[in-house]
Amino acid sequence: MNIILLGPPGAGKGTQARFLEEERDMAQLSTGDMLRAARTSGTEMGLKVAAIMDSGELVTDEIVIGLIAEKLDGGSKGGFIFDGFPRTLPQADALGSLLERKGEALDAVIEMRVDDEALVRRITARSTCAVCGAVYNDITHPIPADGKCSNCGATEFKRRADDNEDSLKTRLMEYYKKTSPLIGYYYASGKLRSVDGLGGIDEVKSEIAAALDA
Repeated sequence: MNIILLGPPGAGKGTQARFLEEERDMAQLSTGDMLRAARTSGTEMGLKVAAIMDSGELVTDEIVIGLIAEKLDGGSKGGFIFDGFPRTLPQADALGSLLERKGEALDAVIEMRVDDEALVRRITARSTCAVCGAVYNDITHPIPADGKCSNCGATEFKRRADDNEDSLKTRLMEYYKKTSPLIGYYYASGKLRSVDGLGGIDEVKSEIAAALDA
């Protein structure tokens, strides 16, 4: 099964992708992770990515599609989760064409719906373990009282510099301008499934499972 996780920054796509990897043997294809890995790989593609990123320019859609193609060739028992790509309608067309060439299909697009104001409140309260990356939230999942990460026991935590109200509203506007048209695009194809992205982690997990198994 191949799926797209679609939603604004902070909707919890990465968290849900990890559940799908663990429970369904799927492989997450995160654009950011792929670019970082390519940059340090030493391959021809990696050297090209490094040169572009070091110059401050944006990596082209063709290069991202090339990285995805390499991952598809490697295979995955449970299929792939596309996270962070596509972001635009041209990218959606390019991904569809790539999957067709590889004899693959897109099975579902999970839209993680959110209320903007509630999302801003949630994200500005977010912090992560500096060692293992476990996510905490001052409101819904605070750092343990002993000051230790419940996952690895580390005592250092950090907040993203752009996890502030002004920056988040800018990122949300960028998402709605460029990515939200994909909702209509995939709705028209009959692949769109919507879940409440602001529910509890386990609630969202259950909704996604129900949507995929329907």
